[in-house]
Amino acid sequence: MTLSVIIVNYNVKYFLKQCLASVFSSERRLADGSELELDVWVVDNDSVDGSVEMVRNDFPQVHLIENHANMGFARANNQALTQINGQLSVTTDYCLLLNPDTIVEYDTLVRCADFIAVHPDCGGLTVKMIDGDGRFLKESKRGFPTPQASFYKISGLIHLFPRSRRVAAYYMGHLGEDDINEIEIMPGAFLMFQREVYDKIGGLDESYFMYGEDIDFSWRIILAGYKNYYFPRTHIIHYKGESTRKGSMNYVYTFYNAMSIFVKKYYNGRGARIYNTLLQASIWMRATLAWLGRIVRRIAVPTLDFGLSYGGFVLIKQLWASIGQGDIHYYPTQYTLFVIPLYILILMLCSWIGGGYDRPVRLARIVRGMGVGLLLLLAFYSLLDEGQRYSRMLLLAGSAWTLAATLLVRLVLDAARVKGYALRTHRRETTLIVGGELETTRVSDLYRNLGVAADRLVTDHTLQVHRLQEIIRIERVEEVVFCGADIDLQRIIALMSKLQTTGVEYRIAPAEGDFIIGTGGILLRDDLYLDQLDTVSTGSSRRRKRLFDIGSASILLLAAPLLVWFQHSKYRYLGDCLRVLSGRLTWVGHTGRLGVFSPADLAPDATADTHNRLMIRYMRHYRATTDATILIRHWNRL
Repeated sequence: MTLSVIIVNYNVKYFLKQCLASVFSSERRLADGSELELDVWVVDNDSVDGSVEMVRNDFPQVHLIENHANMGFARANNQALTQINGQLSVTTDYCLLLNPDTIVEYDTLVRCADFIAVHPDCGGLTVKMIDGDGRFLKESKRGFPTPQASFYKISGLIHLFPRSRRVAAYYMGHLGEDDINEIEIMPGAFLMFQREVYDKIGGLDESYFMYGEDIDFSWRIILAGYKNYYFPRTHIIHYKGESTRKGSMNYVYTFYNAMSIFVKKYYNGRGARIYNTLLQASIWMRATLAWLGRIVRRIAVPTLDFGLSYGGFVLIKQLWASIGQGDIHYYPTQYTLFVIPLYILILMLCSWIGGGYDRPVRLARIVRGMGVGLLLLLAFYSLLDEGQRYSRMLLLAGSAWTLAATLLVRLVLDAARVKGYALRTHRRETTLIVGGELETTRVSDLYRNLGVAADRLVTDHTLQVHRLQEIIRIERVEEVVFCGADIDLQRIIALMSKLQTTGVEYRIAPAEGDFIIGTGGILLRDDLYLDQLDTVSTGSSRRRKRLFDIGSASILLLAAPLLVWFQHSKYRYLGDCLRVLSGRLTWVGHTGRLGVFSPADLAPDATADTHNRLMIRYMRHYRATTDATILIRHWNRL
């Protein structure tokens, strides 16, 4: 019996590597004593992260289709299905569509194949999926997106009645997550079907770029007279969402547009038009809410800072006018309405430029930025006419209050444990490494090489749930790493499921790998160097660099009538200035950012090794003065 496994990949090299490793290490012995032959295909949709090279080097037995554009999920799967169908040397009995950000258990493939073998009415099958933290993924079993089911999902009522047959029909909430059941929709993350099903209904509908193709395919299986099954006797880990952020406009549009395509294809009449209208309205509503949510999250803290600062500034003004001047109305209305807000905005702007609004929060950045802002205000104040100088004392007191209010907001956010606003940087996280003695030592060394040597690393070799729970509680563990070389995936999933109430983050360290995989992403050995070197990519550095680009490009454009005559290429001079001003280029480029010049222009005649060192130093210790030096030296060859 042959199983063809198709994996569509897009820029998730390390997830793909772990997925393929789990597939090839799977049990092959079927219930009837025969062997399950694997025919594995990877369709790469123009990844730029080295995925193709990894597959060629580490898994030469894989059939690799290398696309030079992102073809989408449906079309990419069809590329492999078409070639599988045309092979004469391999007779495929079953096909499996598998996401690259999944890990299958040791016996997942054979147990699924055995189930289909004794259920001839089974057209398709999926399994119980859990996320990287051991939580059950309710999209493991779904119902058709009928108008009623879709309404309950879009409106949010599904969350109020998660077990209702009617209200929770979208996720078939009335069915137990550990019970084998006939379902309607199988997720594309793990979708196994018989070869004869493909022969009858064909491949995936390429009208769907991403999302919805699994709904359509599942529906066509049922229309062909087969049944779809949810089979929770085996599990897979699905890390989910590595390619798409669910809060993004693109996700909202793509997801709901796929539902709209489905409705147009399978529903008819007036009801379908109403349903489709509601879906289109939902697309815009969800997109608008997502956009507003991002705006609110971005401006919430600055707005709170401004409100508290303004209120305190006005109160100080009133007290000073009453006590110092003997007249509560001493200061004119324009001072309250225009001057005070201008003071606060300048202080906040300087804090923002200095990184005061970057996360994680660093109070020193706020103090330093507002200190610079105060100096600018005092310098500007000294240039004003005597009649426009309201009070230097008010300026100093109000600025002090603005700083205090800003720091107070950060303290409150820290106390409320708002993500990104933790101030207790001295707190050491504890990581529990679970596995054999040799492997836990290797992973501990890997963690130290990843730059987390200051964190507390504890180990456990027993694999006993009650002992792990005690260690997590007593040591206040925040992260658990399972050693893949010592613990099979089935045991890892069982441990994750039993320990999920602890609220820790789970990761897996593959055997002989120099990376660690988890819901939060991939930890690489190179991360240590990237974190240390790539300071040019921090928020404050990017702002300083962009402000320098805008300021210098504006000056060069204003001076163009004079300076253009000294240029070797006059048109290029104007073009470079405009491209830098628009943000398409930067004056000094670096890794991942195109520029007119590079750090190598500090020593253009030096060796390649010296140029590499200059690039590393530039990225590690970015200064706007470096950009200015390079631009001044080479301004006549723009």
